[in-house]
Amino acid sequence: MVTITIPKNLIKNDDLIILPRKEYERLVDFWSNAESISKHTKKAVERGFQEIAKGEFLTSKQVKNALGL
Repeated sequence: MVTITIPKNLIKNDDLIILPRKEYERLVDFWSNAESISKHTKKAVERGFQEIAKGEFLTSKQVKNALGL
């Protein structure tokens, strides 16, 4: 068994994550190819989260009923 000592200055606020290199490379590849969202889309998403927090949303069942499905 190999013992690794991690310096305390690398473990600030429990921010240390250890994962296999292949998983790390997969994540880097995914995020480097991801498209950034526009300001308009970001605002719409933020507004949606605020509405959900206030309880201002319809369930999927309510949407189906409203559409007559």
